[in-house]
Amino acid sequence: MRIGLISWAYPPEKSGLSRAACEIAQALAGAGHDVRVVTMDRTDRSMDGAVEVVGARAGGWLARARRLPGIGHLCGPAMIARTVRRLHAERPFDVIEATNWYAPGLWVALTGPAPLVTRNSTPVATSAARPRSLRDRVDRWAAVTLEALSARMSAGLISNTEAHGAKVAALYGTRPPGAGHAVIGLSLPPAIVAAGRAAPYPPGNDVLRMLFVGRNEPRKGTDALIGALPALAAEADAGTLPDFRLTMIGLHRQELDRLPPAALRRIDSYHRVEDDALHAALAAADIVVAPSRYESFGLVYQEAMTFGRPIAACGEDPSARLFVGGSGAGLLADDCTADALGAIVRRMLRDGELRQALSTAARVAAGRFTRAGLAAGTAAAYVAAVNGRSSAASSPGRPAPADMAS
Repeated sequence: MRIGLISWAYPPEKSGLSRAACEIAQALAGAGHDVRVVTMDRTDRSMDGAVEVVGARAGGWLARARRLPGIGHLCGPAMIARTVRRLHAERPFDVIEATNWYAPGLWVALTGPAPLVTRNSTPVATSAARPRSLRDRVDRWAAVTLEALSARMSAGLISNTEAHGAKVAALYGTRPPGAGHAVIGLSLPPAIVAAGRAAPYPPGNDVLRMLFVGRNEPRKGTDALIGALPALAAEADAGTLPDFRLTMIGLHRQELDRLPPAALRRIDSYHRVEDDALHAALAAADIVVAPSRYESFGLVYQEAMTFGRPIAACGEDPSARLFVGGSGAGLLADDCTADALGAIVRRMLRDGELRQALSTAARVAAGRFTRAGLAAGTAAAYVAAVNGRSSAASSPGRPAPADMAS
């Protein structure tokens, strides 16, 4: 198939969406499909292995209008659609895929030139902070509305889990998982899989090491982790808890300035790291702390399991209940609060045998999502969308209950 993949970013840009786009593109190209990625993070045209990467970012009035609340959300998709039409004229697409996140494929969904399939990431309605100003409320309303319109106009939908698909269907008024709405898990890059398999557990640290990877936002549960640290640090100082250090990737140091000195001196923070540094941080971790309130899939869970690292997660997240709780790869806090998260982290720090058992379960659960499976399921969903048929593509495993948005 001749496939177009629309993304806001693509590696080396660092984000969950760029990593997902790369996995999808490389998986499909590895299966023999002709894949072109259209991305807004660049202006040039290059090759990433067998995948052609084409920048859609442009200047002029559209770039200036992107800064406007509400209407600005139409401008990026317009640049993308313009690039897609040019590429389609060169070599016609059979199908085009886009994420729902801020609806980059909106104009493609509305005007063609090929059927659009939307792969649902975390909707902005469940990710962005609650707006405080009228401008922010207008902007949020526009983003949610355009996401919903783009999804509804799509020829097919893909979600990473059954629970996520059900949540998206409730938010957008689209079809639930089943006919026309495939469930397909994402794979991990071969490099991280190889690094994870080679990493021993326990890592042999003199002081126990924890790792958090994510942005400082409510959805990631950063507030719960930061809130739990002062009590944990005080107990470590008193000798009632093993000493520990925490590596935080995704935050600026100044975002932690309100922590007491006893907690702050135990933290190593990095706003952004390269893949090798991320792999090293995972290999050095005794515990991965991932207290997200919601993940569409949860790549951090999959990465931690690949490295055989015990996970401290939050039961509010359906993906955590499915992948972490369901596999026994970690412990789940009853809710995403400092007290509840602190309780399970405290238990994991104190009990080496528990950490080893969780690590063993994580190793067993790792590796269920591969590029071959991702490519096969995605191609089947594309064919169904093009032909107007339902797709039976799905990932293994029993889904967690849907967590309906309020």
